[in-house]
Amino acid sequence: MSDMTAHIKCDVEIDVSGPNDRTVVKWTADTLRRIADRLEADSYEDGHHDVSDNSGRPVGTVYFDFYDSD
Repeated sequence: MSDMTAHIKCDVEIDVSGPNDRTVVKWTADTLRRIADRLEADSYEDGHHDVSDNSGRPVGTVYFDFYDSD
């Protein structure tokens, strides 16, 4: 009998724009934190999911594939 190993394939594609570099970096980090928080809350299923910034404006997608292997 073999043990199964859990895997997550994750692809993130976001395009954040703003008035200056510092703001864009902050907004991008905030967006990535929201994705991570939602992932930890087990709110994602397999597939593509739309991603929005703090104001609700679409900025991209995230893809998850949850799978097990021997």
